[in-house]
Amino acid sequence: MSATRFTNEQDYGIGIGLRVPHYQHILGKKPLVDWFEIISENYMVDAGRPLHVLDQILEQYRVVQHGVSMYFGNASRPNRDHLKKLKALTRRTHTPWLSDHLCWGSVDGRYSHDLLPMPYTWEAVETTARNIREVQDFVGIPVAVENVSSYAEFHASEMTEWEFLNEVVERADCGILLDVNNIYVSSQNHTFNPMDYVNAVPAERVAQIHIAGHTRYERYILDTHDHPVIDPVWKLYKRAIERCAVSPRCSSGTTRFRLSTKCIARRSRRRNSCPARRSAPAA
Repeated sequence: MSATRFTNEQDYGIGIGLRVPHYQHILGKKPLVDWFEIISENYMVDAGRPLHVLDQILEQYRVVQHGVSMYFGNASRPNRDHLKKLKALTRRTHTPWLSDHLCWGSVDGRYSHDLLPMPYTWEAVETTARNIREVQDFVGIPVAVENVSSYAEFHASEMTEWEFLNEVVERADCGILLDVNNIYVSSQNHTFNPMDYVNAVPAERVAQIHIAGHTRYERYILDTHDHPVIDPVWKLYKRAIERCAVSPRCSSGTTRFRLSTKCIARRSRRRNSCPARRSAPAA
């Protein structure tokens, strides 16, 4: 990943997702990794094993935060108690940026614990951008928003998903965490050309790129992260790299890591040598 203003002008190299099953191996074997990505909500606590492990990781590695419950698309403003805990964690980890999803997920204090799709309307653009700006101003570091996979559309939508994403990040002046597998999943569920999406995203705002596997059912595709990455998704990934000049983060099943462009170049010669081609245990 190249240094940009959305990564605090730092090139962080290759990172791996920090997951509970890997704690013992990481602390015992100390693998050669540039940084770990953590799920912010797992560590927004006052004490206990999560913070004990995190502090040990921070003694040896850099950390980047990725969230799952900010819900930028909510009609209500961001929860202040949540933001205070999030900011305290950013001070502990010194994460150069943090990310979360472009979605909504709660109403009147009731949480769905899901990444629900947005109506692509101008009203939603303004509300979502307002919330992102508020979060970014409060935590004091850059924010990147991730496109989600979707399984339903709103009749009220006034633009495409990528047009909506572009309008939101422009008004919020934030970065993008581009998930090419989510683009492919949504394109198959809603019948649009996924390459149009990748080509339309403002490359200068892309801070990270995600890639993963999915599950195909009879009438739809589900973003499960428990299958190998398929060729059409690799093509989107390659195109995103060409446009954004980054070495994006990659995920396969329960294993998350980043790939360099060199790994992609080797793919045609040694297809099974690239870790992202290997199957991971089903979730």
